[in-house]
Amino acid sequence: MLGMADTPWLTILGLGEDGPEGLTDASRAALQGAEVVMGPPRHLALLPDLAAERVAWPVPFAEGVALLMTMRGRRVVILASGDPFWFGAGTVVTKALAPGEWVAVPGASCFSLAASRLGWGLEGVSCLGLHAAPLTRLRPLLAPGARAVVTLRDGAAVAELAVWLAGEGFGASELVVLEALGGKRERVRRVLAENYALDDVQHPVAVAISVAGAGAVLGAASGRGDEWFAHDGQITKHPVRALALSALAPRPGELLWDIGAGSGSIGIEWLLSHPTTRAIGFEADPGRAARARENALRLGVERLVVAEGRAPAVLEGQPLPDAVFIGGGLSEALLVQLFGLLPPGTRLVAHAVTLESEALLALWHGAKGGNLLRVELAEAGALGSRRGWKSAYPIVQWSVVL
Repeated sequence: MLGMADTPWLTILGLGEDGPEGLTDASRAALQGAEVVMGPPRHLALLPDLAAERVAWPVPFAEGVALLMTMRGRRVVILASGDPFWFGAGTVVTKALAPGEWVAVPGASCFSLAASRLGWGLEGVSCLGLHAAPLTRLRPLLAPGARAVVTLRDGAAVAELAVWLAGEGFGASELVVLEALGGKRERVRRVLAENYALDDVQHPVAVAISVAGAGAVLGAASGRGDEWFAHDGQITKHPVRALALSALAPRPGELLWDIGAGSGSIGIEWLLSHPTTRAIGFEADPGRAARARENALRLGVERLVVAEGRAPAVLEGQPLPDAVFIGGGLSEALLVQLFGLLPPGTRLVAHAVTLESEALLALWHGAKGGNLLRVELAEAGALGSRRGWKSAYPIVQWSVVL
């Protein structure tokens, strides 16, 4: 490994569609002094004659990282699109390197180029890399007036985006299709999602979206409507879910264990709170586990991990959480294991509906402290020709910091 004082053997060079024309003198010098230049064939074709060996980055991408690591000690330049550290290759490549081994020379990202073509302030625009991610990541962002710029793998993916937006009720959204930004092939076209008919879109492509339409908007607060989640009745209802998320108090970067995940609603809402949060749902029923995964994908948080199995056995070997929610499978054995396993500072929230589980929480509250809350909800409904209150089972919530 090289130290911080050593000369980096690797240069990560952000290349635009205009090739080397927009490069700085230092970037040109790095190319001229390179023994190996590695990158996608499209980028390699933009380069002038060089003495360096040219190596096309293989597919899948991980194979290229392994190949790169065999070149340690040689002077290597790898080519990336625009800014290598904004939905680019830079983050993946540098994970395997010490800080002194590499230097990066970023170019203008496609997001910056898109904003400069449209006059959009990027601070008010959602930027997503969807060339290798599901379109549903956009779902939490769909609200009239919202703006987003997304990268996509090819023209077929742009057509899929238009169809998906229309299917979600946002066919009136304007799409600005931006091809080969910054290069001689640059092309900018505008079309409504519901009228999309372009069949000649070229890679690389980004799409700027001005959201419009009458589709359902996913709220920003926890306790979202139950209709957002497919379920078989095993779901923490939205008012109680809001109380649970308030007690769990998600923070950026934290990991949640959702024990007895059911429809996955608690874990999904945890993930919707911040893009860096993580969650593992534990569910014994395979059908419910599959449904939780489907709900997470549809609502744009496919990063929900669902482990099938029954607690407490299924918890063994899992990364330790910052917070735990027990929505099902509450037992003395489970609480004993959690208090023996989890580190101090872990937040635990448990819900009980039956008299037996309520008594168990009362006992543990007396021994461990925390807050014990009893919630009784009733909704107005038809009662003959009039209306009356229909009560749900009371919920007892215990929240405690270990």
